[in-house]
Amino acid sequence: MAKQTVLYPQHQAMGARIVPFGGWEMPLHYGSQLEEHHQVRRDAGMFDVSHMTVVDLLGDGARDYLRRLLANDVARLKDPGKALYSCMLNEQGGVVDDLIVYYLRDDWYRMVVNAGTTDKDLAWMEAQRGGFELQIRPRRDLAMIAVQGPNARAKALPLLPAELREAAGELQPFNAVPGSDWFVARTGYTGEDGFEIMLPEDEAAALWGGLADAGVAPCGLGARDTLRLEAGMNLYGSDMDEETSPLEAGLGWTIAWEPAQRAFIGRAALERQREDPGRRRFVGLLLTGRGVLRNHLKLFSGGREIGEITSGGFSPTLQRSIALARVVPDSGDECEVEIRGKRVPARVVKPPFVRNGKARVEP
Repeated sequence: MAKQTVLYPQHQAMGARIVPFGGWEMPLHYGSQLEEHHQVRRDAGMFDVSHMTVVDLLGDGARDYLRRLLANDVARLKDPGKALYSCMLNEQGGVVDDLIVYYLRDDWYRMVVNAGTTDKDLAWMEAQRGGFELQIRPRRDLAMIAVQGPNARAKALPLLPAELREAAGELQPFNAVPGSDWFVARTGYTGEDGFEIMLPEDEAAALWGGLADAGVAPCGLGARDTLRLEAGMNLYGSDMDEETSPLEAGLGWTIAWEPAQRAFIGRAALERQREDPGRRRFVGLLLTGRGVLRNHLKLFSGGREIGEITSGGFSPTLQRSIALARVVPDSGDECEVEIRGKRVPARVVKPPFVRNGKARVEP
């Protein structure tokens, strides 16, 4: 049976179209996915992301455990509240999940993992904990609301607890401030500024209502996906999975190779792949012909198949079709996409397509 977040009654009252997603019943949109997308790019929108799982890692061994578990290195985190994006890998270098981890103290880190992979992630994390002194504590008592857009922080700040308001207002990107119960991070999945706010479940409805009263538009999964695609952000299960390494998912920058003696899980496999001249590239595509780019469409150069779209769709901001794709290393700057039996021209570009409301690619 599909689960529901604590905000499910609010979604129903606001007229959301509810769909299954990662084992949860979640809002797809509240009437117009297009309007919600533009609201985030131009003003402020809010997303219920309480289906994602907050995990606290507590104990003297937490730091060393995470240095083994993650491809990125939490030793880089020196200041309380600093965030790090990383992949958690299997021994073959495939991505078990992508996640954000926050450093709070030497014996306390907070991690946020994807909804559809939570059970798998927790089982994997438990399996790797041997020899490390720590507790792995899922925080199922917390809800999470993402407030995103150029005016998101200004509209959300007055609704935060007084103890957090000043510090949250001064937060730098990819940092967080914890309170006694609330946790406010300047992070997101849209390519816009904003907060991701973790708070007790019984306080989530009041915050959601207060944000709505402040003119923050409720937004669903549909807008969240077009926003993250424009921002060139990967989606687990589409752009990467347990068969795909960060090197082939455009996430080489999340791998901390130094110090060389840090033996994180999957390192040996990644080192072999790093030297492979046939390793596939992760690129962006702009469709120059007519049609819509969709997941799994095949790509060609002349008569040769060169790759496949991993995420595709229509960009409301650019008013054209865009995609992320995995291609052979010598694919070139132009290709063709097979759409309904026809080859349609496309241009290879470097993501992101849009950041902070502005186009980042040439038309």
